Amino acid sequence: MTSRYRVEYALKTHRRDQFIEWIKGLLAVPFVLYSQPTGVFDGKGFSQAKAQEEAHRRYSEILRDVEFMIDDYIAHQNEDNPMPSKLKLLVPTVGPFFTRLPLEAAFKYQDHKRYISSRRFVSPSFNDIRLILNSAQIMAVTTYGTLQLATFDGDVTLYDDGQSLEPDSPVISRMIDLLRKNVKIGIVTAAGYTIAERYYARLHGLLDAMALSPDLSPAQKQNLIIMGGEANYLFEFSPTSEHLLAHVPRSRWLTPEMNLWDQSDIAALLDVAEAALAECIKNLNLPAVVMRKDRAVGIIPDPPEIRIPRESLEETVLVVQKILELSAVGRSRRVPFCAFNGGRDVFVDIGDKSWGVAVCQRWFGNGGGGGNGKGMIRAENTLHVGDQFLSAGANDFRARSVGTTAWIASPAETVELLDELADLMEKKLS
Repeated sequence: MTSRYRVEYALKTHRRDQFIEWIKGLLAVPFVLYSQPTGVFDGKGFSQAKAQEEAHRRYSEILRDVEFMIDDYIAHQNEDNPMPSKLKLLVPTVGPFFTRLPLEAAFKYQDHKRYISSRRFVSPSFNDIRLILNSAQIMAVTTYGTLQLATFDGDVTLYDDGQSLEPDSPVISRMIDLLRKNVKIGIVTAAGYTIAERYYARLHGLLDAMALSPDLSPAQKQNLIIMGGEANYLFEFSPTSEHLLAHVPRSRWLTPEMNLWDQSDIAALLDVAEAALAECIKNLNLPAVVMRKDRAVGIIPDPPEIRIPRESLEETVLVVQKILELSAVGRSRRVPFCAFNGGRDVFVDIGDKSWGVAVCQRWFGNGGGGGNGKGMIRAENTLHVGDQFLSAGANDFRARSVGTTAWIASPAETVELLDELADLMEKKLS
């Protein structure tokens, strides 16, 4: 049963996606008009099948209209038209689109799975629309182009929060199948480790399976990299290394823009963040301590088994983010940063996942040769899969600016998404 607490919490602005909420509002009208439950009780020959058919038709029409509005938005975007599109006027927070989205086809696919049109009492939900958008996006990257790079978050995307990618995880065979199809893979995670051993501990199931796989060529095995700390530590698969990963020096992969980040600015930003975090611990009486790294600073529970309340974590994120934005180093915009709620902790990292995904695009676009060449995998050929896409305190959100995205809620959903993607890729090949 959904508690009043969860309902009210979900209504907070920083916990909502305005584009999804807008579509949800559009679909609420035909739900009321065509899916009303009165016929279940009135005994006048009410046809459930007729109501389902009518609701399906109206939902399809609305999503087709939204699809056309996105086409118009993309036309404005590509022409650099100073006049806002209709969609931009209706949803001012909407970001860039790199492909058109076949929303009508995606709805029909999800309706067949989730029976959205058959529901009389429960209107199309946030999750229904999120999954429709996911299906539309992977239809787009396989139909209108070719998927060249898939990047993944770690916790909650590939494995449960705080856990590891174990050998029996069903996601492993799907990722190996992507590599077999010559799709490059980047694991872009907030976990900021400086040694390969720590990443191997989290990803050993996948790395061991790759090392032993007879289906992957040596070249295909090189098509996996790990970008840690959002955009700060790069490791590439190395079958001859002790932990199957080799650290890549920053000089080989930093983009020209990242090369301009001054170390004194980085230190100054982390100093401000550390002071703000310490103040939050004091003001909110948090059972936590500050942890400082070379490219990040955060708070972790103390003792480790304590769970800090979600509200306190998000309050900390929003306070620290605002303090950083108003600070001298933050206003200068010389060094990008990301403040996010990790579920059990809060961290501020230098850079964010848009930079991490961009490094993956440049690395593979240059044939694994680093970040200074001109080759780069394009945004429309990139898919980032993650679980945190809300506008505040969610570290996958900014990946939307450099590639297409899919918003999942669990590793099981990642498996379903990859199965759907594999089916679409097979159909295109055939």
